[in-house]
Amino acid sequence: MKNVFDKTKIKNMNMKNRFLKGGTWEELADERGHMTPELFNVYKELAQGGVGTIITGYAFVTKDEQPNPGMMGIYDDSFIEEYKEVTDMVHSNETNIIMQIVYGGSQTNMNPPSKLIWGPSAVENEISHVIPTEMTKEDIKTLVEVYGEAALRIRKAGFDGVEIHAAHGYLLSQFLCPHYNRRTDEYGGAIENRGRIIFEIYKEVRKRVGIDFPIFIKINSQDFMENGLTSKESIIVSKRLCELGIDAIEISGGNESTQSVLDNNLGPVRNKVKLGKERESYFEQHAAKLGNEVTVPIILVGGNREINVMEDILNNTKIGYLSLARPLISEPGLINRWSSRDTKKPRCISCNQCFKTPGKRCIFNIN
Repeated sequence: MKNVFDKTKIKNMNMKNRFLKGGTWEELADERGHMTPELFNVYKELAQGGVGTIITGYAFVTKDEQPNPGMMGIYDDSFIEEYKEVTDMVHSNETNIIMQIVYGGSQTNMNPPSKLIWGPSAVENEISHVIPTEMTKEDIKTLVEVYGEAALRIRKAGFDGVEIHAAHGYLLSQFLCPHYNRRTDEYGGAIENRGRIIFEIYKEVRKRVGIDFPIFIKINSQDFMENGLTSKESIIVSKRLCELGIDAIEISGGNESTQSVLDNNLGPVRNKVKLGKERESYFEQHAAKLGNEVTVPIILVGGNREINVMEDILNNTKIGYLSLARPLISEPGLINRWSSRDTKKPRCISCNQCFKTPGKRCIFNIN
């Protein structure tokens, strides 16, 4: 029988339990993306709270393109030493930390937006109304190299791994989405072509960080939109990444560059998640199907709430790990509470009010 507190390994990374903190934009870095005391303390609370592995909020990989304010940066070597302080602190609490990296593209909340925003095609974003500049092949080559350089900095800063963010409507997710990717070259059309930039980024990252450094990817189960990435296509991309050597796949869902996804509560952070096996863990079906087709670890994020439901998933599917975000925003010490046999449900009620607060804090924690 599998248990949420099993000790396991992903590659050379020891996992003290099967819980990960899902990446969340904290909006606490300074205007250049550098660490602040407030942001440091967020990671300190999490590291002390019992979660086995922390996935950071996404960090932007190019100085000239930042999709959201207050994001961490990883676009030059000035970040390495300050992040060493974070990774040392996290490791002192016997916790792993993985940095998530992203190029945002036209899904931006910056006001004004970055001066140059790349996209697979010059298609207006339904939410931001930004029309990106269609990437040339030279631009794609440049971005691939930028991801590799960022990953090497991550390794030098003492992180335990890197996660490539290819979900939720950011640039790599848009390449996978036919609505936003109208290209007619080798980066458009069939799913094998739409996934090509991701495969190239993975190979460049692997070349930079070496064979022993864990590389994760976060990918949509599907976009839940007309002319979007389908579950079948997502599995094709995931299987190819497994063939290339990816170390773990985190399954999410919902293209947040699409109004219908937001209107119908089909995004990655669905509000008012009702407890119960049929309603929690809302990307489980796809993740379980993928688990039957690949051998790499599958991480499920989205609506994971009660221990009994999560342990049922572990024992009845090939899903191996559970990511929690909002429950750990509300209760950073939730995993310690559960490990002490107080397994009551999380305090989080999925109201999503945390996303409206400074630092993305639970409203129950604000004095």
